[in-house]
Amino acid sequence: MQQGSDLSVRFCKDVESRSQTGYVDFGRFDRFNYFVAGSGQSDFVQEFYNGDLMGCEQSYDKMGRTAQVNIICGKCLNGQCKGRPGCICNVTNESNCRVLVDLAIPCDKPGPPVFQGFTVGFHPRSWELVYNGMTQIGFEKPHHDFSFHTGQTQVVLFMTAVASLSSLVHKPSLKVLPDKGLEVGLSGSAAKGKPPTTLSPSMLIVDWRCEVARNTPYEVNITIPVEGYEPIEFVLTKTCDYKQDPGGGRTRGWAIFGVLSCIFFVSSTLFCCGGFIYKTKVERQRGIDALPGMTILSACLETVSGAGQGYSRPEDINSAFGSETSWERPPGPSQGAGAAWRPTERKYGAI
Repeated sequence: MQQGSDLSVRFCKDVESRSQTGYVDFGRFDRFNYFVAGSGQSDFVQEFYNGDLMGCEQSYDKMGRTAQVNIICGKCLNGQCKGRPGCICNVTNESNCRVLVDLAIPCDKPGPPVFQGFTVGFHPRSWELVYNGMTQIGFEKPHHDFSFHTGQTQVVLFMTAVASLSSLVHKPSLKVLPDKGLEVGLSGSAAKGKPPTTLSPSMLIVDWRCEVARNTPYEVNITIPVEGYEPIEFVLTKTCDYKQDPGGGRTRGWAIFGVLSCIFFVSSTLFCCGGFIYKTKVERQRGIDALPGMTILSACLETVSGAGQGYSRPEDINSAFGSETSWERPPGPSQGAGAAWRPTERKYGAI
């Protein structure tokens, strides 16, 4: 840093060196670069990367200026910044392209602030809610933008921890604000007290149902006790635009309808196939006559078409050749009897 410049740490944003000539960026906050547990006097550490590149073009990683912020839980060891909520205790320049910062912040709750390796997310390998025991932005307090919609009646969370520390995690508990209007229940392996591990995450299922609609979201505060560490807390919010029926309401009704429709379709298919096989093998019927229900359909068509009309069965085809003599004039002694004769007409219905 230049002589006469001030260092500014904007928490979870960036690190800057400020002077009359302007600003020099020593790294920016990256949402994929989370806090890690510290050692020695610092409680946890965060790295800031991708600062200004001018004068640092020869750095091996081509990441420009960088900064490491060592966060101390409590007050500065050198006694500075008494009575203030937090301040920079010390600044060390490793080079023109890297700076080390000791930052002190107040800690109201006792115990180590970082539970290394403990995560909570919506996927077994993600950590949207908690990383290293620290609640991430968006779930540390109620946020309307992070609220779950009314139709989502279930949220599944996955918890992981280092195997050597997994036995320290206890059963989670919840508190709903306001306490009436939203029915919430916890289930899954995590709710039963199963220790989470990296290879076998425990699952926490949050089932909730809106009983009273309201304009502002409901708050569900979930607390996970950890032996020897600060309890892990995060907030889930849910909007309730309408009252939900017990058992899923409309969703459950559509599910039942789908199951019944599937059963009906399978049963109809089996019935048709079975009837077709029976008629072809047992009754020795062929073609369209072997289809179940064709006898009834043929009778209906004959009734609708009128008497003497109907569907011609295959076995009736041969009988038509036998009646060809009806088209010839029958022999007789007198022509007068033949004058009253008319050929026999056969009428067929149609499908």
